[in-house]
Amino acid sequence: MIEIIVFLLAIFGMICWGIAPIFAKVGLIGVNPLAGLVIRTLIAAGLVSSWVALSGSFSLVKNIPVNSWILLAIEAILATLVGDLAYYAAIKKGEVSFVSVVMASSPLVTMLCATIFLGEQITATRVVGASFIILGIILLA
Repeated sequence: MIEIIVFLLAIFGMICWGIAPIFAKVGLIGVNPLAGLVIRTLIAAGLVSSWVALSGSFSLVKNIPVNSWILLAIEAILATLVGDLAYYAAIKKGEVSFVSVVMASSPLVTMLCATIFLGEQITATRVVGASFIILGIILLA
């Protein structure tokens, strides 16, 4: 049952990530990518902060250990700041359909890092999936 819920959540996230670049591409017309990222980040932070405040879940945030704060800060810098800024600059200057496919190949990096740093196993299914991602990028390039 948990696998089904995880799968459905992943599908929902995929759909959101698939639709969002269209809005970003059009929204960035005449807008500096850094300014666009600021707007997006402020809106997301405001919505998430409101959700935490309204649900009374602030103690969950307050009780996060310092070590986790540091690791989550590094993730935020890599993904939300540097990665998203590169993404915004790329879709502003290039075709969103191409940029999205290249950016969507990030699981290849994740798979490699998860194997090296977390000891996760690379299965035959994952290798086949990764091969299809690489083939797709080659075909697009």
